[in-house]
Amino acid sequence: MSDMECVNSGRLNGNAADGVKTPFLIGVAGGTASGKSTVCKRIMEQLGQADMDHTQRQVVTISQDSFYRELSDSEKARAERGLFNFDHPSAFNEELMLQTLQCILQGKKVEINEYDYRRNSVCPEKKIIIYPADVVLFEGILVFYFPAIRDLFHMKLFVDTDSDTRLARRVPRDINERGRDLDQVLNAYMNFVKPAFEEFCSPTKKFADVVIPRGADNTVAIDLIVQHIREFLNNRSRSDHSPHLAPCGTSAMNLANGRAQTSMHSISPCRINSQLYAVLYEYS
Repeated sequence: MSDMECVNSGRLNGNAADGVKTPFLIGVAGGTASGKSTVCKRIMEQLGQADMDHTQRQVVTISQDSFYRELSDSEKARAERGLFNFDHPSAFNEELMLQTLQCILQGKKVEINEYDYRRNSVCPEKKIIIYPADVVLFEGILVFYFPAIRDLFHMKLFVDTDSDTRLARRVPRDINERGRDLDQVLNAYMNFVKPAFEEFCSPTKKFADVVIPRGADNTVAIDLIVQHIREFLNNRSRSDHSPHLAPCGTSAMNLANGRAQTSMHSISPCRINSQLYAVLYEYS
């Protein structure tokens, strides 16, 4: 693999026949600035994983942005003027994404390049090391677009935030964090981001097992998903004799009535179903 190193790791992830247990792979899709990374962050925090050493984490998050393909010189020139469509499927290295996730599912350590938004380029000198974990969150605008990649996920979440909120978030982010000017941000949104969302991202919502209205503001939805992941991890830790996750704190889920908790507990820790989908809307 030219841009991603996939190696065997000495840290095993379970007790399957070959010594490696397949991680629970969760896809998190949604439009630009919908709150995908924040939802993943909240999940990590509630599971007590955010401040843990990255070599010991049971739950890790990977951004699809790390798989933007390298641009040609002419494409870089267009990107500098805000005239390249980074929200189109062709902007991503689909093959590399697939290879990386397959390695992760094999319990291997992988190294991926960081992406520099100011240079519109991957940074080979800056590597992100992903160690074998029990749960992997893979977030991005088009994580459900590519069929071969979509089929790898054990659970699929779609963060559904209204377009006005997403634009209001994207403008200051792109100006302050990515070095864009206001005209560039607005032109890119109208010419590329909004049309690409409607054509490529929004239609993938139908593949989601769980739709999360309002993103990270929907604490009930996040609490229910965290509980599902917690049960999966604790079931695995019983056989692995590894430490349990941080205990549940007081949350919106704890304040919901018995129906919400019963629905959650009735779901197998190895899959998600329509019960949870309905609960997220009923209590959101």
